[in-house]
Amino acid sequence: MEHLFTSESIISFVILVILEVVLGIDNVIFVSIILNRLKTVKEQARARRVWMVTGILSRSLLLLGLGWLLAQKGKAVFTIGDKGFDLSSIVMLLGGLFLIY
Repeated sequence: MEHLFTSESIISFVILVILEVVLGIDNVIFVSIILNRLKTVKEQARARRVWMVTGILSRSLLLLGLGWLLAQKGKAVFTIGDKGFDLSSIVMLLGGLFLIY
């Protein structure tokens, strides 16, 4: 628990909060421009509700997936033949593929 309050983790947290706020504001502006194209106020309210519920659900699913991936540290996520691939080996393989292209 003591590693949560190091200067590096606090700085990382502050940077992530700032990025989340900036991207959230950008997203709200974009969606409001798109929603203003709808004809009725009822359609706008329904579209806004769908946007909010979809956003909450997708972020929740992504966080659950990230939590699962972090829990798999050192465990093989999948195996091919007799070689098990953990999260770090998958990241290294994908990084190598992106460097090639």
